[in-house]
Amino acid sequence: MLLQQQKIQLSAYSDLYDLIVPQDNLLRKINELIDFSFIYEEQVDKYCSTNGRKAESPIRMFKYLMQKTIYCISDVDVVERSRFDMSFKYFLEMVPEEAVINFSSLTKFRKLRLKDTDLLNLLINKTVSIPIEKGIYNKFIHYRLCTYSFNI
Repeated sequence: MLLQQQKIQLSAYSDLYDLIVPQDNLLRKINELIDFSFIYEEQVDKYCSTNGRKAESPIRMFKYLMQKTIYCISDVDVVERSRFDMSFKYFLEMVPEEAVINFSSLTKFRKLRLKDTDLLNLLINKTVSIPIEKGIYNKFIHYRLCTYSFNI
């Protein structure tokens, strides 16, 4: 079951992000520049609205895959790094004490929700074009040229 509106999570520790994640951090800039709601719109038909347990947000799942591709790391490594790297948690819009997903969820997301390679390319191109236009260039060129390791 996919819920459209994510609940706002409040935490006594959320101010840590302002102290730990610098304003010029790549992931912070991406989060500020890009409205990822288009991912929800592209994925809504892949989920049942009346059955099953609450699904992990497709936006968050895509952000996990995006981090994996930007830093060229494995599913296991991106989830593990998201456990302790505050810039990763900030990008995923998690409160500092929130638990991360199981790495196998990324594989399942790719296989069930991103079967169509055109959809994957559409999401990547939409996400990459804005930062390139805004001048966040260095990592995104690497990101674009990295051999779309979503399928690894």
